[in-house]
Amino acid sequence: MQKELVAILLFIIGACFGSFYLVLGLRGPKKEKIVLDRSRCDECHHPLAWYDLIPVFSFIFLFGRCRYCKKNISILNPLVEIAMGTLFAFGYIRYSFSYEFYIFIIVASLLMIIFISDFSSFIILDSPLIVSAILIIIIDFIFKGFKTTGMYILSGVAMFITMLIIKKIGDLIFKKDSLGGGDIKFAFIIGLILGFRLSLVALILSAFLALPYSCAYFMLKKNNEVPYGPFLASSLFVIFLFIDKFNTLLNAITLSL
Repeated sequence: MQKELVAILLFIIGACFGSFYLVLGLRGPKKEKIVLDRSRCDECHHPLAWYDLIPVFSFIFLFGRCRYCKKNISILNPLVEIAMGTLFAFGYIRYSFSYEFYIFIIVASLLMIIFISDFSSFIILDSPLIVSAILIIIIDFIFKGFKTTGMYILSGVAMFITMLIIKKIGDLIFKKDSLGGGDIKFAFIIGLILGFRLSLVALILSAFLALPYSCAYFMLKKNNEVPYGPFLASSLFVIFLFIDKFNTLLNAITLSL
């Protein structure tokens, strides 16, 4: 029973974080105030009371409409809140309060923020990456010690350099920016979490994940700018979730060579 109660509590906490991540992902690229500014309706800009901001429940009680102007509230609000609550609870059920749990929460949070900001504005915000990098280094140092933490930092630097080289080559081939600065910075986080070998696997997987979306996007939108961050984040999420299996597969491939 205690584990179920903790999972419920984490669902509530995750839903609250989800509400914040949605605001961060939508307002951050526009340089709008986030922490110091009161929450407001996107349509009428009326400041919202605390009882309008209860994750999921406020949307249900208000029948999906603003209390003041009666315009529809974006369905993204409850969806993001439910998704983050579920991820927080799932992380605890799978990992308990272990090293993997804390890293999973960071990975899931980055996944959500990057999905929102990159799909809506083609931007990966610096602030979540900086905060995540600091937290990961602290967690690594506490659980794994100085030497291992140093190795993961080097892996992050190696991935950053790898992505920078890929960008330079892509820029020369396509005669324009082939990768955004956020993608390159995010590569450091991927290396910091997965290590260099698995980060390369994540890079390859992200390309396969992005390919169908890119083809459809080019045909439907006639636009050659595609957000790559969500696919990098998805590959990081998948590999972290099944890291033992990916390590086993990678070792088997290495031995066969």
